[in-house]
Amino acid sequence: MKKKALAILMVMISAVLLLAACGKDEKASGSSDKKGSGKTVTLKMAENQPDDYPTTIGDKAFAKLVEEKTDGRYKVEVYSGGQLGEETNTIEQVQLGSIDLARVNASPLSQFSKTIGVTSMPFLFTDEEEKWEKLNGEVGRELLDTLEESNMVGLAFYDSGERSFYDTKRPLKKPSDMKGLKIRVQNSEMSISVVEALGASATPMEYGEVYSSLQTGVIDGAENNFPSYYTSNHYEVAKHFTSNGYTGTPEVVIGSKKLWDSLSDEDKKAFQEAALESVDTQREAWAKLTEESKKGSRKSWKQNC
Repeated sequence: MKKKALAILMVMISAVLLLAACGKDEKASGSSDKKGSGKTVTLKMAENQPDDYPTTIGDKAFAKLVEEKTDGRYKVEVYSGGQLGEETNTIEQVQLGSIDLARVNASPLSQFSKTIGVTSMPFLFTDEEEKWEKLNGEVGRELLDTLEESNMVGLAFYDSGERSFYDTKRPLKKPSDMKGLKIRVQNSEMSISVVEALGASATPMEYGEVYSSLQTGVIDGAENNFPSYYTSNHYEVAKHFTSNGYTGTPEVVIGSKKLWDSLSDEDKKAFQEAALESVDTQREAWAKLTEESKKGSRKSWKQNC
């Protein structure tokens, strides 16, 4: 009887050990399969410009490169036209991790990193070559890294051209012509300080509100690059464009810290490489649109003379 009980006990122990081993193998296999199973993690990227705008074109190039470099494990869906909110709102959502990625201007980011606000300083670089050598190099990397303190990760800078003033009232031939004008600016201390130093009243507001505000007289003018001035139809209501290119605040591709912490070191490298490699595509699209915008604006001005 004792031998029979012992035999049954040994069979039960063997069965338990066998099940444990199978469970361990199955778990390891499942972990391995997850990486090579073809499952894709889909990420959301916010963009407030239209689908065919240079920054959106850059976003899409970035998305394509991410998918290629991660062997399809990550897919980035670009939501253009402000579908996920205006810039300030999307920055906050990236901080919270409710949006994975976004393309925003460096100016509103200065609220979260005063260091990156240096890119808005007037006449900061001597020429385009110096500008992109710095932004794509170690200096740019150091600036982007300052965003980590605010739960964001900076991946790359995009081109946003040179910003100039335009208004509904009068040609701006000298600094004193700015006196008394209400000028829309991005929500940053640097932008506000520059406009107020010129004697105008700085009025921070979201980009999507500018056209109607110019039209109704809530503001007298704004400052932006030629493509934004043209594609947003601001030239229809603000006929006076002063081409001084006083600042060239770049755009920034950012990611949430939540997303970043979930990536392996290999995937982090893939995302960074994808962002940097997409810069050339974005800048080429920017140069093309700038020329088209200048021609379109000049044609409109002549027709209205």
